[in-house]
Amino acid sequence: MRKYARLLPLIPLIFFGLFYFYPLASILQLSFAPEGRFDLAAATEIFRDRYYLSTLWFTFWQAVVSTTLTLLLALPAAYVFATYDFRYKQTLRTISTLPFVLPTVVVANAFSALIGPSGLANGILQTVFNFEDPPIDIHQTIWMILLAHVFYNYSVALRIISAYWERINQDLSQAAETLGASRQQRFWTITVPLLRPAIMAAAVLVFIFTFTSFGVVLLLGGPRFATLEVEIYRQAVNIFDLPVAAALSLFQILFTFVLMAVYTRTQSRIATQPSIRMAVAKPVASRLDRWLVGGNLAVMFTLLAMPLLALVIRSISWTGGNPFNYYARLFVNERGSAFFVPPIEAVGNSLMFAGMSIVFSLIIGLICAYLVVDRNRWLDPIFMLPLATSAVTLGFGYIIALDEPPLNLRQSLILIPLAHSLVAIPFVIRTVLPALRAIDPAVREAAETLGADPQRVWLTIDWPLLRRVLLVAAVFAFTISMGEFGATVFIARPDSPTMPTAIFRFLGRPGAVNFGQALAMSTLLMLVCSVGFVLIERLRIGDNNLDQGEF
Repeated sequence: MRKYARLLPLIPLIFFGLFYFYPLASILQLSFAPEGRFDLAAATEIFRDRYYLSTLWFTFWQAVVSTTLTLLLALPAAYVFATYDFRYKQTLRTISTLPFVLPTVVVANAFSALIGPSGLANGILQTVFNFEDPPIDIHQTIWMILLAHVFYNYSVALRIISAYWERINQDLSQAAETLGASRQQRFWTITVPLLRPAIMAAAVLVFIFTFTSFGVVLLLGGPRFATLEVEIYRQAVNIFDLPVAAALSLFQILFTFVLMAVYTRTQSRIATQPSIRMAVAKPVASRLDRWLVGGNLAVMFTLLAMPLLALVIRSISWTGGNPFNYYARLFVNERGSAFFVPPIEAVGNSLMFAGMSIVFSLIIGLICAYLVVDRNRWLDPIFMLPLATSAVTLGFGYIIALDEPPLNLRQSLILIPLAHSLVAIPFVIRTVLPALRAIDPAVREAAETLGADPQRVWLTIDWPLLRRVLLVAAVFAFTISMGEFGATVFIARPDSPTMPTAIFRFLGRPGAVNFGQALAMSTLLMLVCSVGFVLIERLRIGDNNLDQGEF
């Protein structure tokens, strides 16, 4: 048994080598040697061509604006959650995280259902004021993209900043108040400098998410807007210029690696913050308190809840005898459809791939976590690398690296759960690591001294402590797999669509019925991810990693 146990570390190393480093190396080769010899033409073209430069510039500035708007809205809410004690506070903080776990295709459809040309808001305004044309005309504009980005990342900034704010020692502020400092002076000279690490961590993380935005820009931006992610997809799938797509992917990889390094350094400053909040949260007493709390909760509801409610309402057909007509049509494969099977089979495919992803990611992620805990901390940043690599880049790497022997998996269904597992493994590791570090090595050593073999030690000591967090990790992997879109859109077979790719196909075809079916499928996917999120929140142990800036 000990002999085989020594071989376990080879499993994640082989997995990462074949399905992470090998595809990235293939991108590197295609970028610098597209014809088998060294050639910088494709790599330099993206810095010479005006179109690619404008794409790089748009990717950068929309991420800056999205990050700024997210922080401006999240900071007042973070103050409210850190300062006041009000009813359902923790529940509201938990629910606010739901948009972050939703797939980008669901987020895009939710905003289309709310403020699109045929959205709920325009329908109400046209009915009430007899407008001939939709009064809200921001479809396929930068404003639609920015709103969706703020919706998607608001909870990230809120939870990181508010959790840090709650731990700030209040002695300095109280001493300054005793010396006559006003509330504004205390805020700018004491609170803001102390909050800076958390604000920076939230800003960098939100910037990474918006810089690598794909589904939101692809679905809401239309042909006018393209981030690096969208341009990689268009170059690889629509134009078939693989060298340029590879060069863009390489730039994307290098830039996001730098951003992740900055974030890791910033997050480490949060982790070493020793201060504990000395004052308890105060009740909502004055009129100003009520305005602050009520106003922020109203903003949260409008921003986070309204798009999801609009998605559900618009998925119901209000004409004809069957209000669930769009859902019923998911079971029918009509002639001329973009599907080779009834669309509802996308649900079965997603469940099947998610089940396989759970098995792969739990096995590999658990071994990785043990390797990190066993004095191999240098492996931790290596296993976290998929977090710094966009799913679009991974999907593109798979189609150019895994299409010939000995790894000809291009047409294999196994490729999808492998890609999903690679995305989920970092989350599994981060979920399992705290529980592993809590196990006292002396207990294992005592069991071994009494004659227990490694298998018995694991079953009697580790397993009882790990089974709950492994269930949380399994739900994480399931939710991530169900909503993964960036890599899947490259590698999914036409006859084996997942729920996100099915939604994408519906949106690519004209007609109210196709749009209605996209809304119905999005609602089903939102329901599945919401159930997974609730399970994670109920089963997790200790502080949420997101609260601590862990991701």
